[in-house]
Amino acid sequence: MLKPSAKIYLADSKISKAGRGVFAAVKIKAGEAIEVCPVIAMSKEDTAKAKETELKNYYFMWGEGRETEKAAVCLGFGSLFNHSYEPNATYKKRIAERLIDFVAIKDIQKGEEITVNYNYGDPDDKKTLWIKSIEPYG
Repeated sequence: MLKPSAKIYLADSKISKAGRGVFAAVKIKAGEAIEVCPVIAMSKEDTAKAKETELKNYYFMWGEGRETEKAAVCLGFGSLFNHSYEPNATYKKRIAERLIDFVAIKDIQKGEEITVNYNYGDPDDKKTLWIKSIEPYG
């Protein structure tokens, strides 16, 4: 059974042009789970259609490897964590279970915004993000 996480909340981000962001409601220690999010997986055809909509900035590529042509919409707050090249969290996809785990990679203080590096979940990947509307942070 999945339950909403009491560890996080949604509020206005201080990151330029980010809009909303996900924040820690309590102190979260490095290695601790932040949220487990179910996903809605899309077919290759639906993914192609979604690329033409605002949804393109919120879905995760879904499948094995970086060359997949399928995507998934992450529920919960999963699609609302903002991007940073200095993230305090990461995510791990569980393809077969249709879940994404968000986990702290640093201690996160109560009230601190939680960020991830969207370059395939690799916290150390500094390549320019493919989502052009997101400005680098961190």
